[in-house]
Amino acid sequence: MLLELEKDNLSELIEENPNVVVQYSAGWCGNCRIMKPKFKKFSRDHEDTLFVIADAEKFPESRKLAKVDNLPTFASFKNGKVSNQVQTNKTEILKSLIDEITSN
Repeated sequence: MLLELEKDNLSELIEENPNVVVQYSAGWCGNCRIMKPKFKKFSRDHEDTLFVIADAEKFPESRKLAKVDNLPTFASFKNGKVSNQVQTNKTEILKSLIDEITSN
């Protein structure tokens, strides 16, 4: 399942779902726009995991859940805790992050 945050409630979603992968992005970020369709495709391939797109500028509390100092940042959460995170515009690196959380 894929959600785009409309309010700053990522912490609730992470608590409610055992596996969550987040794309932190911003409207001005070109690499974020490039990665978004790839992120959406991965969400269709892993229906047991919640995929969330969070605007890092609009939702500061959600941003604090991971160390976001560059965009796009992708973070995985397992059972309410940060599992891993990467800052990348490479599909292979994002796939590795997703495979790591979905294979366990």
